[in-house]
Amino acid sequence: MASTINDKPARLLSLDFFRGATVAAMILVNNPGSWAHIYAPLEHAEWNGCTPTDLVFPFFLFIVGVSIAYAMGSRKLDPASHNKTIVKALKRALILFGLGLFLSLFPKVFTEPAEAFQHVRIPGVLQRIAVVFFISSVIFLKTSEKNIFRLFIVLLAVYWALMTFVPVPGIGYANLEKETNLGAWIDRGVLGEAHLWKSAKTWDPEGILGTIPAVATGLFGILVGVYLKRKDLDAATKMAWLFSAGFAAIALGWVWGLQFPINKSLWTSSFVPFTGGLATVVLSLSYWIIDVNNYSRFTKPFVVYGVNAITVFFLSGLIPRILNMIKVTQPDGSETGAQNWLYESFFMPYFSPVNASLAWAVTFVLFWLAILWLMYSRKIIIKV
Repeated sequence: MASTINDKPARLLSLDFFRGATVAAMILVNNPGSWAHIYAPLEHAEWNGCTPTDLVFPFFLFIVGVSIAYAMGSRKLDPASHNKTIVKALKRALILFGLGLFLSLFPKVFTEPAEAFQHVRIPGVLQRIAVVFFISSVIFLKTSEKNIFRLFIVLLAVYWALMTFVPVPGIGYANLEKETNLGAWIDRGVLGEAHLWKSAKTWDPEGILGTIPAVATGLFGILVGVYLKRKDLDAATKMAWLFSAGFAAIALGWVWGLQFPINKSLWTSSFVPFTGGLATVVLSLSYWIIDVNNYSRFTKPFVVYGVNAITVFFLSGLIPRILNMIKVTQPDGSETGAQNWLYESFFMPYFSPVNASLAWAVTFVLFWLAILWLMYSRKIIIKV
């Protein structure tokens, strides 16, 4: 449903900025002109390690947590409203999960529905956002901040123990390899290979077991959001503590990574504090510049992304699929998708392969910026 910006209470501008920058980055890295030609920072790490692209998804889940602390803070204080709030959170989570499944099904669901459902990928980015949002919302409403921190530690410790000590059935020992780790074994057993990431089929980067540390990322964001909302502290004190906590978390993640490698696909326990610490530093710096010092002239392109983040993420995944359904006949008589035709006609002839690929991605980001700017100017937010 649509609403207007003026219908909502005052927003934390730095949070909208951070969310918008994260979603714009997500669209940039998800839409190269050619997957064969990508600059290294715009690719995920092959397995262990962390590139700038690997930061995008954990940053978004961190932001989900911060947003929960701001959106549900008053309701947390009113236990009588908890059940109603949880029901609303569940409905929103189901919508997000459904949108993710729709992207996995589209467009085959309209041409070969039986085949589409037989091989639909069940995990996914929107699906993980949905699950993390709902679980984190319930935890926030029903648990004190101290217990949220304790649960954060427990989730990371339990996941670390499961992944590094529990023998994998059929393998005989615990390991962190792509196809033979415990998470991959659970995904194949519960979901079946037909419903996993199509590029692998034997494991999934948004699999079931990895949801445990992903929820911890959401809780990290909640703790930061709760601290930012405190009215008994001045902005300078908040900045000092958040910067210190952020850098301490980065150091913890890096040190833990020596034993339990930083790995986005496994969402390892070391990956959570490492990326959460970086997100804390970025958000607190944005808060200091934008909300405390009121320097916000540069923020609007990112804010327009931030206030309609889920909408643009969903549509940016849908449009390429629609373009690929439109066939263009080439001079040799063969047919190609409209997106491929546009890329080969207007980008490849004028750039090197890697720069053509980047130029396409940047153009795609700017295309959505124009649409979102128009929506923002008309004060439209599509509430998912």
